[in-house]
Amino acid sequence: MIFERNEDWRSYVKYYKVTSLLLAANIIMYILVIVNGGTDDLETMLRFGAMLKVDLFVNETWRMFASMFLHANFEHLLFNMFTLFVFAPPLERVMGHLPYAVLYIASGFVGNVVSNWGTEWGTLSVGASGAIYGLFGAYLFVGLFYKQAMDFATRKTLGVILVIGILQTFLIDNINQYAHFGGLAAGFVLFWLLRRIR
Repeated sequence: MIFERNEDWRSYVKYYKVTSLLLAANIIMYILVIVNGGTDDLETMLRFGAMLKVDLFVNETWRMFASMFLHANFEHLLFNMFTLFVFAPPLERVMGHLPYAVLYIASGFVGNVVSNWGTEWGTLSVGASGAIYGLFGAYLFVGLFYKQAMDFATRKTLGVILVIGILQTFLIDNINQYAHFGGLAAGFVLFWLLRRIR
């Protein structure tokens, strides 16, 4: 199965440079937020780029990029970084560093644009979930149109993850459905588009 991670840290960083940078960026941003007021401090979160759907901030495009590197608490960070650490490397290796980086950032941005459109006024949004769901959107494209590229165990694992992710999106409070599905759809389309461009 392609999601088994057997590399040591040196090999991981060597082969998956973009994923390593993304992991580092998210962790560093979390530490910076903690030492400057904490994730429970609204002013601190806004200063570092959280999205807040109010008139003052709703049209600030930079927040749609910055907020994907912020997390609401340690558990939020841990879950997203574990998912990124385990599931992103095969996609980076297959796509190449630059197309993979474009897919990740663009999916996160689109997810946040959809979130900004769909969520209720007054909603605070942070997290890498839209970008991560973009990666799963790419895997979904491969699973549907290039089944021979995946072994059965990989396809089964992806199916289970997507089902659990969708159920969590609807059943757990404070999960941004719009960012998840916006990122998933963006990743699906962007993977196809990037393949066409290459």
